[in-house]
Amino acid sequence: MMHQPLTEADLFKAEQDVASRHMGHFPWFVVAWGLVNFAVWLSLWPLVIIAGLPLWAGFLIACVSISLSYLPSHEAIHNIIARPGEKLHWLNELVGHVSLLPLVLPYRIARLVHIEHHKHCNDPDLDPDHTAAASGPLHAIWRSIENRQPRARGGNNVMRRTMVRIGRPEVLLDGVLHQGAHYTILFVLAWNGFALEAALIWWLPRHVALTYIQYYLSWAPHHPATDTTRYGNTRGFRAMFGNVASMGMQFHLVHHLHPRIPLMRTPAAYREMRPILEARGCDVSEL
Repeated sequence: MMHQPLTEADLFKAEQDVASRHMGHFPWFVVAWGLVNFAVWLSLWPLVIIAGLPLWAGFLIACVSISLSYLPSHEAIHNIIARPGEKLHWLNELVGHVSLLPLVLPYRIARLVHIEHHKHCNDPDLDPDHTAAASGPLHAIWRSIENRQPRARGGNNVMRRTMVRIGRPEVLLDGVLHQGAHYTILFVLAWNGFALEAALIWWLPRHVALTYIQYYLSWAPHHPATDTTRYGNTRGFRAMFGNVASMGMQFHLVHHLHPRIPLMRTPAAYREMRPILEARGCDVSEL
């Protein structure tokens, strides 16, 4: 007996059914991740300066900690912890603001830039993350470093252009305050004899983390960043060091299709949704 191919309505309903089963789950792990991770990074300062933790160990821990600081805020950006008007929305915003402090990335700017990325994914003129597009892994790493240079197309410059384009230039004050506080703290530490600690607990680990985050969150899931369609703008890929090391980005296409699904549930949602995604023509060949 031959089966009739699924219609557009069938695919839509099946996809929505899977997505609905994974939404609405409170992300306790991510909330703890964001707050505990920030506390770990903060504790490195007295541990290294006062308690005698070797600076090389502090540097390695700081690199890991700051690399892990973006994703909890990403859950908050999409109000997955709690929506506006709900009792725990304050916790959503607390996680969003606090977890990003080591990255020196203002939460309000991060939210507005990320929403524009979702609206215009892979559009070279409107997607702020398109500045991460590169021909391959090494080029992607170089592009991340290049974008943090003063006259680069990406980095702070693309955030500034985006805020102006969407009519929110006042939010740029957050960036001025964050950058000002960051460099003031580094200067005061250096002035008081802690230049190496400042460099190896914050300045350099932050740059390592930005490269790592932009590689896995901006470049890898969207490469080659030419398709702007809903089912083609994000791909499934197999990371060399696994899903944990890629911070769950192997299944990032699920997030772009259904941003309200918590990060920790995207692998399970993908496994249930895979036949639907294949029927939709999504790039899941590596998975």
